[in-house]
Amino acid sequence: MPSANLNKRAERSRHTVLNTAFELLSEGGVASFSVDEVARRSGVAKTTIYRHWPTREALVIDACSRMIAEQETPDTGSLESDVTTILTEIAHLLPTANWSFVLPSIVDTAERNPEFADIHSRIQRGHAAPLREVLQRAIERGELSADADVSTIVAALMGPLFYRRWFSREPIDEPFVKEIIQRALASL
Repeated sequence: MPSANLNKRAERSRHTVLNTAFELLSEGGVASFSVDEVARRSGVAKTTIYRHWPTREALVIDACSRMIAEQETPDTGSLESDVTTILTEIAHLLPTANWSFVLPSIVDTAERNPEFADIHSRIQRGHAAPLREVLQRAIERGELSADADVSTIVAALMGPLFYRRWFSREPIDEPFVKEIIQRALASL
């Protein structure tokens, strides 16, 4: 049984390191991230960390993969209701979730590093997946035209939320979310 205990200990160490790494990313982004600080805060030796993640970038990318959370996709039978549910959740998460503090540094790093560009794309696809699914269902139900450009609709719905979070810094409140939805759906 020693190998089972060793596997459990290794898994606990991996979990601790990933939690600590994501916490550090939330505090200072990619630029200020260091394996030394992860080791110090987690209590896991650097040699152990490097055994699982051969580079700083590999650890950051693995920690960032936690930003690709599975989101439930509502199915109320109504496009407007489904979109409202999704956008309300995103509006709530943008100012509060740790991933919203990390994402700008991922975007910045992705401009120069293909590995980070890949994780950025996966994060983006993960966040947009529920919205894409409800839009596709709306097409199948006939609520949207069969030639509706799902990518453009996703951008029209999500773009204003991200704009307010990282550019204008205006509130992302319920009236704003409702206005986005009404305008986007009215133009379809």
